[in-house]
Amino acid sequence: MATLLDRHDAVLFDLDGTVYHGHRPIPGAAEAVAHVRDRGRAVRFVTNNAAKSPDAVVEHLASVGVAAGADEVSTSAQAAAALLGQRLPTAAEVLVVGTESLVAEVRAVGLHPVREHGPGIAAVVQGHSPDTCWADLAEACLAVRAGAWWVACNVDATLPSERGQLPGNGAMVAALRAATGTDPDVAGKPEAPLLRTAADGAEARSPLVVGDRLDTDIAGAVAAGHHSLVVLTGVATATQLLRAAPGERPDYLAADLTALTRDAGPEELEIGPHPGWRITVAGGHATVTSDGDGDPVDLIRHLCHRAWSEQVTSVRPGDATAERALASWDLT
Repeated sequence: MATLLDRHDAVLFDLDGTVYHGHRPIPGAAEAVAHVRDRGRAVRFVTNNAAKSPDAVVEHLASVGVAAGADEVSTSAQAAAALLGQRLPTAAEVLVVGTESLVAEVRAVGLHPVREHGPGIAAVVQGHSPDTCWADLAEACLAVRAGAWWVACNVDATLPSERGQLPGNGAMVAALRAATGTDPDVAGKPEAPLLRTAADGAEARSPLVVGDRLDTDIAGAVAAGHHSLVVLTGVATATQLLRAAPGERPDYLAADLTALTRDAGPEELEIGPHPGWRITVAGGHATVTSDGDGDPVDLIRHLCHRAWSEQVTSVRPGDATAERALASWDLT
């Protein structure tokens, strides 16, 4: 039987919410990554976090039991620097709002990073840093208002942590957008450059993007023209999936990365009808009844299939088994 990995020659893993939560490993993630390697598929770790260098990401992965090399890491800082390097002349001045890792990436593509606005600023690049303050945004504001090209590493509004969701780079980008009336070009997910660069680095023709966020990981995969698998270990919820816009809909759904270790067939993980559940839609209301011992994740796959093709405004159970399954997904 053909498996999902037989369809793809590389797996592009998101990190936070997919492989780990901050400094806590997600159960089964390390084994899943190892299994993908054992199957001879290239592995890439693709992160919108621009605060860490590839070496720091490798160190972080090692701390949660995942082996990786720096050449297997693709960050939004690298993607932003590559974008700047493609369009700006050598040694052009770029005002950096972000960590020293972002400074290093800008320098690596032959540009001259600075921290203060001046007459020679060609561009502003903005990535997440916990040390970004009003003064940093003020310098960037002056440069953008003076006509500098503005590139954001990513626009994630939040950043996952052990304490919960914290302000991400997108929150700081929003502040600068409000102050300048300008929108940045975005290098990271949900735009295509980061994922395409990662796929090219793996020499992949049919990569699979795996992530936990519809608005970044899955939307980025759609933008890049790649197939995608969403896992329910991070931000995405069943409710979000049912309401997902066309540009944020995954091809496959799994509870977590252990689905990759089971060598499941593509049809087992695909969004679409699945045995064990019957769904009828009338007047925008979907009624779910059980048909045997159905898998709760299969229920979401099946519901997404119906919700994405028909107008579904509410979901209700038709029997006790369906009621318990829907309650487990907060859909009642």
